[in-house]
Amino acid sequence: MEKNAKIYVAGHRGMVGSAIVRKLEADGFENIITRTSKELDLRDQVAVFEFLETEKPDYIFLAAAKVGGIVANNTYRADFLYENLQIQNNVIHGAYLNKVKKLMFLGSSCIYPKLAPQPLKEDYLLTGLLEPTNEPYAIAKIAGIKMCEAYRDQYGCNFISVMPTNLYGPNDNYDLQNSHVLPAMIRKFHEAKLEGKPEVELWGTGKPMREFLHADDLAEACVYLMENYSESQLVNIGTGVDVTIKELAETIQKTVGYEGKINWNTDKPDGTPRKLMDVSKLNGLGWKHTIDLKEGIEKVYEDFKNNIVRKM
Repeated sequence: MEKNAKIYVAGHRGMVGSAIVRKLEADGFENIITRTSKELDLRDQVAVFEFLETEKPDYIFLAAAKVGGIVANNTYRADFLYENLQIQNNVIHGAYLNKVKKLMFLGSSCIYPKLAPQPLKEDYLLTGLLEPTNEPYAIAKIAGIKMCEAYRDQYGCNFISVMPTNLYGPNDNYDLQNSHVLPAMIRKFHEAKLEGKPEVELWGTGKPMREFLHADDLAEACVYLMENYSESQLVNIGTGVDVTIKELAETIQKTVGYEGKINWNTDKPDGTPRKLMDVSKLNGLGWKHTIDLKEGIEKVYEDFKNNIVRKM
């Protein structure tokens, strides 16, 4: 990307989009376009097309999406499918209409079959049934991947897709009703410590394994791939290392300094047994993560105390 290129980051207030903006600014890109959801509703086709026609961005990072954890995904199934399809359809087709040089679509590791072999290779897409609890979100993301491939095939568009693993970092969502597992645990342990609670309840058995990537590492990978990758197949972005949910909980408990007990509610669902990315393709392209999980959790907890707690 040229330093004076006009770059639109869709979803710049979210954890992923804000990390991409920080990375671009650190790298000297100054012509970055952003719009809040109030300024531009990406579900509104007319508004999106008018925006892209007016601004004419050279590059687009499509990081805007309706996201959430198991509870949100399973409760608002129609919303997750409809809104994400609307957002990506409008931006991707609008990018084609306005001759955007390159677009990056960000998906999610939930696109892979629930019982796919581990680690998850890019080739495993559409080889089995999805995890039921987040199937609508996954289907929307799969449609986005295939849309980028189709626009490349039919129109020659340089649209690429990347699949991040589970993410955490600054600007994460700490709402217990619709947050992901790591930020939810941070808030639960923090509040239990402040309130002197003897135990914290967590869902499931603690046995499922998950991989976690810091948002700043993801942003580095996204910018790197935008500048160095232009093929049709999606690219996994992750660490290639996973931990059990129990190990994650114990690491967060220690970081927060909570000395009570963890009560695992086994009546609640575990979700997918394991989701570990095969990142050999990404590593082969010349990129590897630099923030390990323990360090990342310490950074995020400091951000939570300094910036998030005050807003609650």
